[in-house]
Amino acid sequence: MNDSGENVRPVSVLVVDDSAFMRTALSRMIDSDPALRVAGTAQNGMQALEKIVELQPDVVTLDVEMPRLNGIETLKRIMQEFPRPVIMVSSLTQAGAESTLEALDIGAFDYVSKQESFASLDIVNIRHDLVAKIRAAAEMNRRCTVVRVAKPPMPARIAASHAPLVQPAVVALGTSTGGPKALQQMLPTLPRDLSVGVLVVQHMPMGFTGPFANRLNQLCQVAVKEATHDQTIEPGVVYIAPAGQHLTVMRRSPAKVVTRLSASPEGTLHRPSVDVMMLSVAEVFGALAMGVIMTGMGADGVEGMKAIGKAGGLTVGQDENSCTVYGMPRSCAEAGVLQRVVPLDQIPGEILQATRYQERTHKVSV
Repeated sequence: MNDSGENVRPVSVLVVDDSAFMRTALSRMIDSDPALRVAGTAQNGMQALEKIVELQPDVVTLDVEMPRLNGIETLKRIMQEFPRPVIMVSSLTQAGAESTLEALDIGAFDYVSKQESFASLDIVNIRHDLVAKIRAAAEMNRRCTVVRVAKPPMPARIAASHAPLVQPAVVALGTSTGGPKALQQMLPTLPRDLSVGVLVVQHMPMGFTGPFANRLNQLCQVAVKEATHDQTIEPGVVYIAPAGQHLTVMRRSPAKVVTRLSASPEGTLHRPSVDVMMLSVAEVFGALAMGVIMTGMGADGVEGMKAIGKAGGLTVGQDENSCTVYGMPRSCAEAGVLQRVVPLDQIPGEILQATRYQERTHKVSV
């Protein structure tokens, strides 16, 4: 039953994997949640397409690497013929990462990695992630019955006049589930001559952030890099925090701030952590910081956004309707730390307006 006392049928899931062991393991994880049920399994892409017609599952988990019809080709067919949320199950290799990012472009909802579960057979380590993403995918599907078709990004427009008193010197951005697609939609609209650097924490497994940064760099006018240790933060550059390391900043001189990478603090739910990055940005930049929180599960970013706001910086959150998962922005909104709440396509305009981009590029010479 839901909160209203109504009976709600479990979310039905089709599990597609060429490994019998993995089909069983994934099925057990899914069935362990009373809100989910495995409608059936398939061992290859062709069988998956047949089972979708037969079973009409709410969500599909799809192995990336399969013989005959691989995961990418199967996904294309699903999106064209039987559109519904698909969660990719990917190996932690460069090829696996690139295929997974391609799958997100095609229309996959999200992905789970095989790192801890398959290599060490410690499968329960991804149960929480898998279950949460299936439930989020089903919820999104209920809210959005029409499949969204990706549109080419349009140049960002300057937001309405509400500029902060202090012009930001850096943008700190945090996101998780739904973030790769959101960043691929948002970042290409930023101009090459953006006057600030952008620090991004996107929750991703090891080996994914490098290919993701390279992919974004090909799409964007601004430069996009996977952050390394001791890089000088420069305007017009986006720094993606590498998976497995926290990204913080340190001021070397009044005009020079550099990135720092570290495994500490330990014990955080995520590494990199949005909170760790934003707390550091708030400490170093103070009122010259701009924090942006976007789609994702959980509450990572609340403390960091609170610190940026308390230091006098600007805080912006993505609105519920444009989020794949309204978790991280909701947590910030409920904590009262957001000064602005806007749809995804208006976030670049907020950045341009805050950094006085219009004034700078349209300056009249006399």
